Amino acid sequence: MVKRCAWCGDDPLYCAYHDTEWGVPEWDGRALWEKLVLDGFQAGLSWITILKKRDNFRAVFQGFDPERIARWDETDIQRALADPGIIRHRGKIEATVKNARAYLALQEKADFATLLWDHVGGAPRQNRRASGGDIPAESAESVAMSKMLKKAGFSFVGPTIVYAFMQACGLVNDHLVTCDAHDRVAALAHRP
Repeated sequence: MVKRCAWCGDDPLYCAYHDTEWGVPEWDGRALWEKLVLDGFQAGLSWITILKKRDNFRAVFQGFDPERIARWDETDIQRALADPGIIRHRGKIEATVKNARAYLALQEKADFATLLWDHVGGAPRQNRRASGGDIPAESAESVAMSKMLKKAGFSFVGPTIVYAFMQACGLVNDHLVTCDAHDRVAALAHRP
């Protein structure tokens, strides 16, 4: 029997996400940006809601191509607001456009992925949590990353959203030690 973190329950989509994506270190800056945007959309909602709509998000946001999204205007925002396949929240949609512009501006100065990974010393933090109650909502690293992102012009990147992002993208390994994925994810800690 597979042992998983309790948060994914028994939903097949959620279990597959837990087993193959959550906590796996992501080193690609564009993919990190996409996940950061999706975590911003999650604010106030459950991740399974976003996960079920992820393909729709990718279609509406043009494959999460920051160069295309950075050029969006009110017509594009209205088109997104009219699409029932995503979370239709004006502030979050506008933040996506703003975040695309901020991402591109940061990329001109430094590698986005490196800027994020520097907050954890360039390698995933290997936590050894025994229960879900041991997992914090934020950390000193997520607070620092949040401040850096906000200073760079990002929105919907508070410390709690950033910590969830860090968990999802493997900057921290918060699979419980009783979870089969903990050691598998830990083994992926070295940048390819």
